[in-house]
Amino acid sequence: MSIADHNLVPENLDAFWMPFTGQRQYKENPRFIVSARGMHYTDSQGHETLDCSAGLWCVNAGHYREPINQAIAEQLSKLDFAHNFGSGHPIAFHYAERLVQHVPDPLNHVFFTNSGSESVDTALKIALAYHRKNGEAGRQRLIGREKGYHGMGFGGLSVGGLVKNRNPFGLLLPGTDHIRQTHGLESNRFAKGLPPEGAELALDLERLVELHGADSIAAVIVEPIGGAGGVHLPPVGYLQALRSICDAHGILLIFDEVITGFGRVGACTAAERFGVTPDIMTTAKGITNATVPMGAVFVSDPIFERFMDTEVPGVELNHGYTYSGHPVACAAGMATLDIYEQEALFDRPKALQESWQEHAMGPKGLPNVIDVRCFALLGAVEVAPRADAPMARGAEIAKRCYEKGAWVRPIGDSIVLSPPLIISESEIATIFNIIGEAISETA
Repeated sequence: MSIADHNLVPENLDAFWMPFTGQRQYKENPRFIVSARGMHYTDSQGHETLDCSAGLWCVNAGHYREPINQAIAEQLSKLDFAHNFGSGHPIAFHYAERLVQHVPDPLNHVFFTNSGSESVDTALKIALAYHRKNGEAGRQRLIGREKGYHGMGFGGLSVGGLVKNRNPFGLLLPGTDHIRQTHGLESNRFAKGLPPEGAELALDLERLVELHGADSIAAVIVEPIGGAGGVHLPPVGYLQALRSICDAHGILLIFDEVITGFGRVGACTAAERFGVTPDIMTTAKGITNATVPMGAVFVSDPIFERFMDTEVPGVELNHGYTYSGHPVACAAGMATLDIYEQEALFDRPKALQESWQEHAMGPKGLPNVIDVRCFALLGAVEVAPRADAPMARGAEIAKRCYEKGAWVRPIGDSIVLSPPLIISESEIATIFNIIGEAISETA
């Protein structure tokens, strides 16, 4: 069968167990995406929609970028696969060297993974192993944040704070706890940019230090901007406060930048944009423009050097994946980075921020709209849940948006937005006009 045959609408939908999907509901009215170009998707009915989510926070440079396709094909023609277990291939080293040039010092070392979930679990394991090497094996506790999302591995689920993700799987990892979330302050509703109130919520970490003892805590992991929880922005000064508390107690700070990395916030990373450097940083999604699964964990010099500071020969960290630093993924990443650099896409969200924020506030005042959150090229329009059916109003609005030509993502009753960085000002206006129309038509 040809690729064209594989993209025909299937008759049998039973074999594929879809992720995060109501299988029975989907099968009643299935939607099949069959092509993508630039800012647009096209479904099997020929209906074209603006991609308002960059796929799933990941197609930052827009769809179908020929240089990436060519790089993948060229790499496949030379070396399809070689592992990095006690061996190596050049492109992984070249790519790592390029990547560290785009993150703040001293995050100068890269451990390659295949997804955001793997990146998070890798970061947590590095944090735990680091403290053991420092003679502080008692530092085993991992701290996340309420409403945080850190993937679907057991480590990420354990430090994650989304109850619907956690509850089906029981107790998860022992020794985890969570600081309070930053969303929901009345004074921050409809704020343009970072919310002005709430930096003091970082002090909740001090509460956990008092409760558990600093010498029991290995690391704190947060998203600089919460994504899958509904685009929750850090209050002004919040991340800086977390950094100070971690420094005071010898706790490692991990930024989960799977969503915010690679240009989403108007710099390569949120660490750069907000001027706060973590000890470890997790990335994935936009690293290859979603063409080949890949992730990367950035580790600071002090942590890396502690692992290397041993006279015992052999493996310094017994951890890795079959596809860590996969040559085809590295080729895709290199070509993606070329596009980011050549088109200055890391800077584009900052340049478009004023227009984005102005249009984002358009739905303010419409029926049931209770908040708008927007920063760089991230946004969420939140509507009040129906008393008898939470999340139903958001889902209905999203359905109407799709019909009108804008594919948005509902998270609960928030319409969440993270378009490709190539978006134009006219497309920004179109998206929020459609959202406004859909909200006005939804009771």
